[in-house]
Amino acid sequence: MPATVAQILAPYEYKPEQVERVAQRTIQPPITIVEPNPEWPQRFEEVKVRIQKALGALVLDIAHSGSTGVPGLPAKDIIDVDLTVKDATDEASYGKPLEEAGFRFILREPRWHQHRFFVENWPGAYHVNLHVWGPDSPEATRHRIFRDWLLKTPSDLELYAKVKREAAEQTAIAGDSMMDYTLRKDEAIHGILERAFRDLGYIE
Repeated sequence: MPATVAQILAPYEYKPEQVERVAQRTIQPPITIVEPNPEWPQRFEEVKVRIQKALGALVLDIAHSGSTGVPGLPAKDIIDVDLTVKDATDEASYGKPLEEAGFRFILREPRWHQHRFFVENWPGAYHVNLHVWGPDSPEATRHRIFRDWLLKTPSDLELYAKVKREAAEQTAIAGDSMMDYTLRKDEAIHGILERAFRDLGYIE
């Protein structure tokens, strides 16, 4: 069953105590915003092929999420991927195959739509954030709505690029973490999503 409008609109509050950490990143990617790279779509396609080969029929969808999936948008040099599988709670079915394909299992967030998070950041590899969701995840749907809105709304794409640069600069000056960078963007993201939701008729 597709995510309902109420599920898509439901706010998410990050709570560190609800995160079950499995491992640490091998390398911390830099919090640096770079100009759009024409290689990003091809990098995603290469990652997509590897995931599909590793998981086969378990895969329901593989989407290029995050800023590198929006042409013309400056971003951190990290490929974000939303992977939808038949059952995100069945880690035994996909965890080992993904790790054998080069992705490291970092954490699980059962209370956030059964989110699982893998990364690829070995020396010499592209930085990849791999988000695993179950079918019809409200969060994966929000990612798609956000991306589609930026693609058709130049003013919000420009606004988000500005916010990203400012958040990265502030985070670097303060010596803060990737999560602090993300939280600094929250207000802008909520505003952009609100406009996208209004355009879809989800809110008045």
